[in-house]
Amino acid sequence: MERRNFISTTGLSAAGITLAGNGMAIPAAKSPKRPLCAFTKCLQFLNFEQIGEVLARLEFDGADITVRPDGQIEPANVKAELPKAVKTLQKAGIAVPLMVTAVTDAADPLSIETLKVAADAGITHYRMGWLSYDFKKTIQQNLDGYKGSFEKLAKLNEKLGIHGGYQNHSGLHVGAPVWDLYDLVKEVDPKYLGVQYDIRHATTEGGYCWLLGMKRVAPWIRSICIKDFVWGKDAKGAWKHQNVLLGEGMVNFKEFFKEYATLKVEAPVSIHFEYDLGGAESGKKTTTMDPEKIYAMMKKDLDWLRASMKKNQIEL
Repeated sequence: MERRNFISTTGLSAAGITLAGNGMAIPAAKSPKRPLCAFTKCLQFLNFEQIGEVLARLEFDGADITVRPDGQIEPANVKAELPKAVKTLQKAGIAVPLMVTAVTDAADPLSIETLKVAADAGITHYRMGWLSYDFKKTIQQNLDGYKGSFEKLAKLNEKLGIHGGYQNHSGLHVGAPVWDLYDLVKEVDPKYLGVQYDIRHATTEGGYCWLLGMKRVAPWIRSICIKDFVWGKDAKGAWKHQNVLLGEGMVNFKEFFKEYATLKVEAPVSIHFEYDLGGAESGKKTTTMDPEKIYAMMKKDLDWLRASMKKNQIEL
């Protein structure tokens, strides 16, 4: 069976399904339907062996690793380093169903190599790079210009057997309002390209109406990002979003989990840790915070999410 035929049941193969020599699928014991993964940007001060040890101790199912400029793996080094990183993490019992990339162009040789190497290593999902609006054009002109890129990338993903997800991120990026993403994904097969839905950023930009945006792109949601925030004033008195531990902020997780449960998507979940971690939250290679304090906060978020999903009858 071709790799792409597994995409509709994503999360399973990445969390432990392998192929025997006769081509039969062999599921790992207790392979989660929705593996809870740590976005490892906050652990870039560690090597992959250390990351594996930490995530195993904290009881994560998997890792969402950074394969992008200034990430844990530079795209130019992907062929030599990515398979080794995946095997190192798997050796510690940590699956690698996800990676974060800067990929937006299906014709870019380095992007093609990155996706091919990742798919061959068993990674089933990647986050795309962000797109920007050219305000010399109308919003619709921008979206019309990007449609072709999404369609070509979907075809490349189908060929390689991997899924690309565009994250809705607050700010002036394409996808921040969520509604604009519908224009880009409505004509592509959601099995190969869609949305990595981020409830924190959706709440930041959508306030009370984030649910409408989520419903709009629901058929294309194939992975999610989890984090929380509050609005607060900075030292200069300007209002800014401030990331906090899960359950301590403004995200309406009760309504989110209710809606998420209706999607019935069995795919990886990426937990983001972007509150103050002594610089580690920004992907710095050093941190001013005691690493054990970082790990304790990561564990608190993981335990909160696992308990909340079970409470809302979302099978893990």
